[in-house]
Amino acid sequence: MVAERVVSAPAADDQDVRRGTTYGFLAYGIWGLFPLYFAALAPAGAFEVLSHRILWTLAFCALVLAVRRDGAWVRRVVRDRRLTAGITVAGLLIATNWTVYVLAVLTGRTYEAALGYFLNPIVTVALGVVVLRERLRPLQWVAVSIGALASVWLTVAGGIIPWIPLALAFSFALYGLTKKRVGASLTAMRSLAAETAALSPVALVVLVLLTTRGESTFTTDGTVHAGLLVLAGVVTAVPLLLFAAAARRIPLVTIGLLQFVTPVLQLLAGVFVLGEDVSGRLWVGFGIVWVALAVLSYDSVTAARRHRRALRRRDAECPEPTV
Repeated sequence: MVAERVVSAPAADDQDVRRGTTYGFLAYGIWGLFPLYFAALAPAGAFEVLSHRILWTLAFCALVLAVRRDGAWVRRVVRDRRLTAGITVAGLLIATNWTVYVLAVLTGRTYEAALGYFLNPIVTVALGVVVLRERLRPLQWVAVSIGALASVWLTVAGGIIPWIPLALAFSFALYGLTKKRVGASLTAMRSLAAETAALSPVALVVLVLLTTRGESTFTTDGTVHAGLLVLAGVVTAVPLLLFAAAARRIPLVTIGLLQFVTPVLQLLAGVFVLGEDVSGRLWVGFGIVWVALAVLSYDSVTAARRHRRALRRRDAECPEPTV
């Protein structure tokens, strides 16, 4: 019986890792195909799409939580002012990210959105130094420096500040930082429900204004269009739940490597499906960012290997007592 447990445990762990990796690929794959979905929402504007996304995501989360009978946590959130404030700030940051992203897709600049998500890991590391006073390893400093060089190149070569990539990278990095400071006290579904609930009054006002001005497309552009807007709730929540399931099962390094699936698919969708034209100077900027990401990924993988070796040495030197 003991032997069976010893043999089956690693197999169960491997199966869990494989399942987690599949969930991760699905989550990042869905996020990577978002440009095709948002392009299909035309002629709705960015603010109309954002408002529907907030309200239908809240409706979907509320339905799931009601089915689970999971609502007792709401009272605790309302009573905790610090948590409420953190959720509100996180909601505003993710709303900013969503708006800029949809605007990029609807104006034919999906490739700039992809660049923003390539830059995001570098910006996240930089914020860790500036805000959390974290110490970086030498290769992390190299990656951050190369990323900064890419931003300078894009500004000088393009003649303008690349505000879409920077806005996306910083808004999402700050969103992650806010969630870290508030604390992981809420599950993914609860957190998404709370953030969209905080934003829902603004979303309702925006939709009312658009409707009174005759600029709403929800009831004027057919059943399919309305259905696609309603689907925004499911489209938003499902990959987040898949990501949460993946994060519980696979190492952080694997998550870090999988996240590059999203901007790669975004770039491919923008160039080969939506027919966007990327200039040679922008491709150079992409190349510089990819060098930075290669350095950052190499450092993460080697650091994880060193950590695992250290744990194995510790276990070998101090084996657990047997009885």
